[in-house]
Amino acid sequence: MRDLGVGFGYLLKGQRWVARHGRSYGFGLLPGLITLVLYAAALTALALWGADAVGWATPFADGWPSPWLGLFRGFLTAVLFALGLLLAVVTFTAVTLLIGQPFYDSLSEQVDRDVSPDGTAPESGLPLWRELWISARDSLRVLVRAALWAVLLFALGFLPFVGQTVVPVIGFFVTGFFLTEELAAVALQRRDVDLRARLGLLRSRKALVWGFGTPLGLAFLVPFVAVLLMPGAVAGATLLARDLLGEETEPNGSTGDTGTGDDGDAAPADGRPAPAHGHTTGTPDTEPAPGARSHPRP
Repeated sequence: MRDLGVGFGYLLKGQRWVARHGRSYGFGLLPGLITLVLYAAALTALALWGADAVGWATPFADGWPSPWLGLFRGFLTAVLFALGLLLAVVTFTAVTLLIGQPFYDSLSEQVDRDVSPDGTAPESGLPLWRELWISARDSLRVLVRAALWAVLLFALGFLPFVGQTVVPVIGFFVTGFFLTEELAAVALQRRDVDLRARLGLLRSRKALVWGFGTPLGLAFLVPFVAVLLMPGAVAGATLLARDLLGEETEPNGSTGDTGTGDDGDAAPADGRPAPAHGHTTGTPDTEPAPGARSHPRP
C-alpha cells in the first residue's frame, strides 16, 4: 500500500518540477496538442460512424425483432467506443512521446541533473534517428501487448455484472501500467535498459507503477488534461525510474523531497535499503549506463 502512495507522489513531484521550469513546460505542451487534435478527430469519427460499423459487422442480427436488435447493436456500439477510448488513452502517451521525443528526452535529462547528487545525467550516445527508431519499435511492441489486453477486457465486458464493474477497474490498472512503461522509457532508454528489462522492473513494483499510472490514466480521460499533465508526467516518471533502479536522489533538488527516505537517501518504498551501486538491469548511482555519457549540471 505504501508503494501506491509513493507512486502517486512521484506524479505530483513531476508536476511541481515543471511548474518551476515554465519554459520547459510551455514547449512540452506542443506535442500533446498535436496528438490531441489527431485523436479527437479519430474518436469523433468513431462516434459518428460506429453504429454503421457495428451494423455492417453483425448482418446476422438484421432479422431480430424490436427491441432486441436496437439493444444488441447499441450495446456493441457503446463497447466499441469504450474500446477505442481505452486504446486512445494507452497509445496517446506513445504517440505524444514519439512526436516530442527530442524535447522530452531533454526534459528528462534536466530532471536527472537536478536531483542527481553529482549533477550528471546519463545519455544514450545514439543519434536522434536511432533513438526515434528504438522508441517507435518498443512503442509498437507495447501497443500489441496493450491491444491483447483490450481484446480480452472487451470479451469479458459481456459477462453480466462483472463486465460492468470489475472489468473497467482492471482496465484502468492495465492502462496505468502501460502508461507508466511508456513514460519511464524516456529515462530508462538513456540508461540502456531494454524493453524486456523495463517490463521486469515495472512488474517487480506493481503497486508503485499503479500509484503513478492509474490516476494519470483516469486524468487523461478528461479533455485537454492529458496535454497539460504530459510534461510533468515525464518528469515524474524520471524520478520513478531512478527509484526502480535504486539510484541515489538528492533530497533538496527543485522537485522537493523525494519521499524515499528520512535521511535523504533514495530507498525502495518497501523499506529495503537502496543498493550502493547499480542494479541488475540498471546503472550505478554515479556512473552512466554502458555506452552512455553523463554531463554535469550547468
